[in-house]
Amino acid sequence: MNALILVDLQNDFLPGGALAVPHGDEVVPLANELQQKFELVVATQDWHPFDHGSFAVNHPGKKPGDRIILDGIEQILWPVHCVQHSQGAEFAPLFDTSRIAHIFHKGTERNIDSYSTFFDNAHRRHTGLAHYLEKRGIKNIYLMGLALDYCVKYSTLDASHLGLNTYVLVDGCRGIELEPGDIDRALDEMRRVGAVLLKSSDL
Repeated sequence: MNALILVDLQNDFLPGGALAVPHGDEVVPLANELQQKFELVVATQDWHPFDHGSFAVNHPGKKPGDRIILDGIEQILWPVHCVQHSQGAEFAPLFDTSRIAHIFHKGTERNIDSYSTFFDNAHRRHTGLAHYLEKRGIKNIYLMGLALDYCVKYSTLDASHLGLNTYVLVDGCRGIELEPGDIDRALDEMRRVGAVLLKSSDL
């Protein structure tokens, strides 16, 4: 069985949101369409406490884009986004969630961020996704969503490390491109760990 993992299709990552991914809204119709091709569909949500350490506002004198050491590892600071139970953390209004079997929350710990759908950024805690897939005997996963150069990339790297056959639906992703070339570098990193980069038309 193949699983489709829909990454962070949330209001704050769409145009007009607190941490908008350029053209992020364009992937929502594709996410709705592709769900019909998979027996299992799961989704993730960034789900931060209001005092999360990745928020620049929680570090006096710092601004989004600055880097700090947070609980022993480097952390990029972001605008306040995807706060638990806020409108910004809700799924996009046009996102069809009727076929989603399970939602996995990430970024829930105050002192560590979690780009990956599998682990926090220091690999100290897991989200439960790996166990969920293992329990169902799933070895093939297809990833799409937001943002390509952060959450999709780190999910892909972790999935490869876990021994999953990992496919990234590139036209179902959009990137932040905080630094010029970030998207291309992310695609290269994913290829290097053995992920297969596809277009949805390849399915």
